[in-house]
Amino acid sequence: QVQLVESGGGLVQAGGSLRLSCAASGSIRSISTMGWYRQAPGKQRELVAVVTSAGSTNYAESAKGRFATSRDSAKNTVYLQMNTLKPEDTAVYYCNAHGVLTDGATFVSWAQGTQVTVSS
Repeated sequence: QVQLVESGGGLVQAGGSLRLSCAASGSIRSISTMGWYRQAPGKQRELVAVVTSAGSTNYAESAKGRFATSRDSAKNTVYLQMNTLKPEDTAVYYCNAHGVLTDGATFVSWAQGTQVTVSS
């Protein structure tokens, strides 16, 4: 069906940067949105950023001014550039995608998650 493969997580010091990548593959007709979520231990999963097929973006308040998401529609790939990282950004980050399969069915798919750890 649809598979999302995510990469780019790691350990950085506060103030550093990371870029996450997420690529979708499968029998995809179109993708309407791709987004980034994160979940810290003991906390709810929260939306970090989302980008539509038209390039429109939205960000959580905690991410505005520091994070930027972009999309390469030709490759069905989304990126999350994270700058000025803070310890409170530490979490497992997940990308997801919503769209339509080649047979006309809608789908939602999640990547496996990648750990981002920011040390003080």
